Amino acid sequence: MQGQSPIPPPPPPPPPPSLTHTHTYSDMGSRSDGDDPSTSESLLLITTEDRQQRRSNTSSSPATAVVVFSTVVAVSGSYVFGSAVGFSSPAQTGIMEDLSMSLEEYSVFGSILTIGAMVGAVMSGKIADQLGRRRTMGLSEMFCLLGWLAILYSKVSWLLDVGRLLIGYGIGVLSYVVPVYIAEITPQNLRGAFTTVNQLMICIGVSVMWLIGTFIHWRSLALIGIIPCMLQILGLLFIPESPRWLAKIGLWKECEYALQQLRGENADISEEAAEIRDYTETLDQISESGVFDLFQPEYAKSLIIGVGLMVLQQFGGVNAIAFYANSIFISAGFSSSIGSIAMVIVQVPFTLLGVLLMDVSGRRPLLMVSAAGTCLGCFLTGISFLLQDLQENKGVFTGSFSLGMGGIPWVIMSEIFPINIKGSAGSLVTVVNWFGSWVVSYAFNFLMKFSTEGTFFMFSSICCVTVLFVAKLVPETKGRTLEEIQASMNPFIVN
Repeated sequence: MQGQSPIPPPPPPPPPPSLTHTHTYSDMGSRSDGDDPSTSESLLLITTEDRQQRRSNTSSSPATAVVVFSTVVAVSGSYVFGSAVGFSSPAQTGIMEDLSMSLEEYSVFGSILTIGAMVGAVMSGKIADQLGRRRTMGLSEMFCLLGWLAILYSKVSWLLDVGRLLIGYGIGVLSYVVPVYIAEITPQNLRGAFTTVNQLMICIGVSVMWLIGTFIHWRSLALIGIIPCMLQILGLLFIPESPRWLAKIGLWKECEYALQQLRGENADISEEAAEIRDYTETLDQISESGVFDLFQPEYAKSLIIGVGLMVLQQFGGVNAIAFYANSIFISAGFSSSIGSIAMVIVQVPFTLLGVLLMDVSGRRPLLMVSAAGTCLGCFLTGISFLLQDLQENKGVFTGSFSLGMGGIPWVIMSEIFPINIKGSAGSLVTVVNWFGSWVVSYAFNFLMKFSTEGTFFMFSSICCVTVLFVAKLVPETKGRTLEEIQASMNPFIVN
């Protein structure tokens, strides 16, 4: 008809999407046949170009209320860890008097925590892989709860040791699963700071025990140790499971649901969900690795870094100082209560500073500054035993350790191992950490009798080696997804 616009021709068909890293998962997952596939497919058909465009929008994800609450619940276990470590120092005099224990017997009590922790660490990865992160934290707290009750009602030394052993088992598992859970639920721009809250809560747990233990009976102190166990057990009922663990066992729909909960109702999770799926798919082609399978070339770098950091952390002397802080100050001629309070004043603010700097300065610089500070602190502490001027120099060690060496090794451990070996590798690394802790904490009183200044000079030299180790081997992981970090650390498994 004259005057009417002609009907435009149909638009040409769109070009086919790039086939690079494009996956269709219609036959995978736990979705039932009756589910609407449109939502799931929108998360699964993601090209490399799409991901690069969306990464800029998701790299600065906010801290949602669910992520914050889930982290708070998880680090309640870290507080339990800290309170167990901090208990033995203020309780030493009271327990030795009430139960007529010798120094050797109390050294067994102090160090048996690490024996239980080693047993828990051996099993931690397997339990976390089989039961999931949430159930594993709950199981761990049941052991801690029983342990505190045994200490509370103990009338003989062997029951005291049993209680300490049970708590050790619980915190051995918690020391692995808490940082792993936090790393797996947080967005990449917040992962370092949130995972380091694990160490902050350990410090707070130690500090509260030191402060309160100065004024109350050791049985009342044990009763206070029960409270955070109960709080975490209750809180675990209200937090989501780790999306990456759900992906590992093939529950794709549940993985996406948990991820949406964590990122917010209106958040676009397609890029992150697809990246998790891609990496999990690649690893599914590799058989689940046991402990002995870890010693393969493709995992060598991750294993050396993970084990190395834990060995250097423990043989730098931290747990010896934490377990026997009171006796150290008494040996130097100072009031134990004043010394413990001084350590708390230094420890908590420096740990908080480390949390704030973690995703700003990066892991490596903070770790090197921290290790250098502990080296100086131990060296000055060794000298100070000759001069009877311990408090300020010991504060240098405590503050420096809290800044980075306390938390960053656990952050890096939770980041560098791919999901198919995370259970076995994490267990091995955690066992190494607790074995080092046991050796140092058991031998510390005897080393101090042999040579007080020599003990701290030895710790100082190990801290110096830590600086060189970090400078040469430890990578920067700030601002990268877990999948990116693990692929770069273990290139043979993705080629």
